[in-house]
Amino acid sequence: MKKKSVYIETTIPSYATATPSNDSVKLLRQVITRNFWENERHKYDLYISQYVVEECEKGDKDAAKRRIDLIKGIPQLQVTPEVVKLAEEYFEYLSIPQKAKTDCFHLAVCVMNEIDFLTSWNMTHLGTPTYSKIVSFNGNRNLWLPQLLTPDMFMEVMENERKEKQNGKI
Repeated sequence: MKKKSVYIETTIPSYATATPSNDSVKLLRQVITRNFWENERHKYDLYISQYVVEECEKGDKDAAKRRIDLIKGIPQLQVTPEVVKLAEEYFEYLSIPQKAKTDCFHLAVCVMNEIDFLTSWNMTHLGTPTYSKIVSFNGNRNLWLPQLLTPDMFMEVMENERKEKQNGKI
């Protein structure tokens, strides 16, 4: 059986490698992300893009090294002219702020490569209600539609799917 494909957006290596936070929400995300990284990621085909690498390289030098080391060996999806064009269309259509424009490129890479899931802790610009606009946009153009999920939701969806398969419902 073919493994599900999962695009790892920059917040995943960021949370996985960060020093433990004093903020309880961030700390919980760190724990969930590390659990995914240590126990779940091997069950899927993971992918990144040059955008993830570029974002991981920013900031504190030691933190950047930890992020880059974590994603080393994960296949990098190509950024084609079609990806760039689609990302620009998303940027315009979704009215995403300039500072979050890279989110459109993450999405476009997933769409053009037919990746099953885009995982991120940052759903500010691609989460609800924007996702319904993405569904409409992609549907009207007959484009692939990845599921956009936080790591905790992704693991829950995958666990429910495993249970349904065990019970013969899939």
